[in-house]
Amino acid sequence: MGALLRPESPATIPECRAAIDRVDAALATLLERRAALAGTVQRLKPVGGFAGRDLARERALVARMALRAPSLGEARLAPVMNAVIEAGLHLAEERGHHH
Repeated sequence: MGALLRPESPATIPECRAAIDRVDAALATLLERRAALAGTVQRLKPVGGFAGRDLARERALVARMALRAPSLGEARLAPVMNAVIEAGLHLAEERGHHH
């Protein structure tokens, strides 16, 4: 993970694509971990699934992320995180983790 956070300066299209592929691989690993943690939360929450969404918490999450990704900002991060959250909720439902 540390290597991915170091700035790179790819100079060619293949170098850029290789760097993108490394970031995508790390994203996949992080998304898998996040989905597993979200599944645990669904089991622990009194109201799980889509009905138990905490939209204020989600907005705060996006705001915190925007501090780390200012060029994307809240407006671009919000739909990405909505998709991530919904993917985790769908997975939890499929696995029977909702109430």
